[in-house]
Amino acid sequence: MAVTDANEVALKIVLVELLKTVSSQIQKTAKFKTLLKRLEKTLKNIEPIFYGNGGLSIVLDRPQKEIKMFIFYVENGKNLVLKCSRIKCWNVYKKFIHANKLIRLDNELQRFFQIGLEDRNHRIMIGIHDLGDKMDQVLSAVTERAGGFSGSCSVPGLPDVIIGLDYHLEELKRRLLKDDNQVLTVSAPGGCGKTTLAKMVCHDNEIKGIFGDNIFYVTVSRTATLKSIVQKLFVHHLNVKCCEFQTDEEAKDQLENLMKQMGSENILLVLDDVWSESESLIQDLKFPIPGYKILVTSRFLFPRFGSTYELSLLNDEDAKTLLCRSAFPYDGIFNVPDDLVSKMVKCCKGFPLALIVIGSSLCGQGVVKWRTTLKKWSEGQSIFDSSKQLLLNLRASVDALEEFPIARDCFLDLGSFPEDERIAASALMDMWVELYNLDEEGIYTSEYLLELSSRNLLSLVPARKDASELEGYCNEHYVTQHDLLRELAIHLSCQEPITQRTRLLIEIHGNDIPTWWIEQSQQPFTTRLLSITTDEAFSSIWYDLKGPKVEVLVLNIRSQKYALPWFIQKMNKLKVLNITSYSNNFTELHQLSLIGSLSNLRRIRFEHLSIPPLIQSIFEFKNLKKLSFIMCEIGNAFDSCTIDAPSMLPNLIELEIDRCYDFKEVPAALCNIDHLQKLSITNCHELDALPKGFGRLSNLETLRLDSCTKLAELPNSIGNLGSLTFLDISDCLSISFLPHQIGELTALRVLKMSGCRGLQDLPASVTSLSSLEDVICDEETSYLWRFYEHDLCDLKINIVEDDRFADFMKIVAQ
Repeated sequence: MAVTDANEVALKIVLVELLKTVSSQIQKTAKFKTLLKRLEKTLKNIEPIFYGNGGLSIVLDRPQKEIKMFIFYVENGKNLVLKCSRIKCWNVYKKFIHANKLIRLDNELQRFFQIGLEDRNHRIMIGIHDLGDKMDQVLSAVTERAGGFSGSCSVPGLPDVIIGLDYHLEELKRRLLKDDNQVLTVSAPGGCGKTTLAKMVCHDNEIKGIFGDNIFYVTVSRTATLKSIVQKLFVHHLNVKCCEFQTDEEAKDQLENLMKQMGSENILLVLDDVWSESESLIQDLKFPIPGYKILVTSRFLFPRFGSTYELSLLNDEDAKTLLCRSAFPYDGIFNVPDDLVSKMVKCCKGFPLALIVIGSSLCGQGVVKWRTTLKKWSEGQSIFDSSKQLLLNLRASVDALEEFPIARDCFLDLGSFPEDERIAASALMDMWVELYNLDEEGIYTSEYLLELSSRNLLSLVPARKDASELEGYCNEHYVTQHDLLRELAIHLSCQEPITQRTRLLIEIHGNDIPTWWIEQSQQPFTTRLLSITTDEAFSSIWYDLKGPKVEVLVLNIRSQKYALPWFIQKMNKLKVLNITSYSNNFTELHQLSLIGSLSNLRRIRFEHLSIPPLIQSIFEFKNLKKLSFIMCEIGNAFDSCTIDAPSMLPNLIELEIDRCYDFKEVPAALCNIDHLQKLSITNCHELDALPKGFGRLSNLETLRLDSCTKLAELPNSIGNLGSLTFLDISDCLSISFLPHQIGELTALRVLKMSGCRGLQDLPASVTSLSSLEDVICDEETSYLWRFYEHDLCDLKINIVEDDRFADFMKIVAQ
């Protein structure tokens, strides 16, 4: 009995002291006011037990050890309450932990005295809306879940069916866990499954085992701010009902402090659907915390963060499975022939969103609907006419270019080229320089290519393994584009009436000229860019087309013979002519003389053509700035090039001859082109010498001769090229020495010479190359330059990896 009385007295004392302390601290601190009031209410509910209602005997009828442990716990509780005023407001994590301890104290009091358990969850929320401090909101929210963070439960659920992402999941997990970069971006066009893949990562057992409850998932809107993202984290992951920050900096600091105080625990932050204008938010959310990772999904690329996982499209098998899941969801019974399903899959190009949307639109439809849909598409109707949802989703990426209207135009221009073909970046840049008055050097045109690439609206593929910015930004790249994005560009370009379109894109199958062309052949078209694509059966049968405002003409050819359209001679504003054959063999080009009257022509590009022998009219163009022969059969086309300097291409700045395998000799007359600044003769394996008068090209700044495998030497007159800043003789396998006069190239900054296997030594005159900054060569050649390194203090020797197989193939080509 004496022990019971002692316990009763001790218990009363610690409870009374605790109540006094709680009541006192409520007046002194606002940081834990809500939780302290809750604790005060619990203690006041306990008081009647000590005054004759019989409840105390039940409490004291417990094991003595348990009662003593509880008294000790309550005594420590007093110290816990006293610490409330000493917790700094900025130390979010300590406030968080302290709040948990207060909640546990309150729960233990209720458990021990067996009161209010049924009402606990309700009372926990009392006073939430009366909090005066935003961090009190965070702390009081903990009362709903005393176990700390529970981010994983906030990750959106997964679709019932996921197809084709298992491999990507394993690869993304590997990258996420092994990559040293804190930020990993999953990038792909809209509708490719980026969000689903991110959710799969969050729900993966291995990832949950590593990050536990510290997985935070936030969908980032286009108008998101740092404050709004941090608020989402607190509201959705901490169940705070109302949380506001005054500034972005305050929000960032509060989040960083919280994460830093989490100790050694790993943290995964998923930022879903980040737009390009929100790139800075990713940087703001990077904190130097071990074990902290950020997974970003975006239809854009963010190269500044270093690590990107580009999500590929579905293969044929997975694409067919996904389409069938959408088209036959109920019983899985196919009521459509397999060949129709396969054709529909092909039209969707492996694009998950297209497969789902198109499959759903055909769900429950019979064979007739499938056939008519395919027929409409084959006759030129866009897939986007069948699906507004698909159009809206993909168009969002293009509409996001509203701040870059020229970039949007550049995207639409991509529809001018055939499906599934690589486009030379230089060909696009030629168009854009003239259409949009961009710079001749390619700085701004490259910028638009990079902008579109960063938004996944096209892909940039280096044409060569050692392509670099030293060679002129994106000149050494090809552009590829997903077929559905190309179709989007065409669809958006065809919204106005035909005669009023800025871009007029025409496809001719066989000799079937579109009906509208025949009917409106007498009406003038306002188009600035005209693209005409013909197939192998086309016989060069033309109807009139009045295009007085056409500035760019793109002719895509597949036939063995091709005559230029006769109406071209009336396009007096034409600035750019691009003629490309996509046939397996060279296409014979006829009626080239029709362009002779086009005095405004500034850029001509011939690709994969058999050039007619008489092209003298081209060399008489007064305004031509660039002339390109790419993979052409030259033959004796240059034999007529005998015009003297004053009248020959007086404004030509750039001449490009690439992969013209029968090009044997540079006409001496070309050395009279006074204004030539860039000369590129590359991959011409029959060229064995340059003319002696080569040095007359006094304004030449860039000279590229790479992969001319029979070229045995550079002419002595090369020393007269006083303006030359860039020289490339890479893979010129037959060059055994450099002329002494090369030391006279005092303006030379970059010299590329990897793969010059026959070169045994360098002339001592290289020490006079006072402006030389970069030598790009293989390891073997680098030893020759090391000897002169001390004489060229600004020189940087860049070693590129040898490609023995490529060298072997070049030797075979000889």
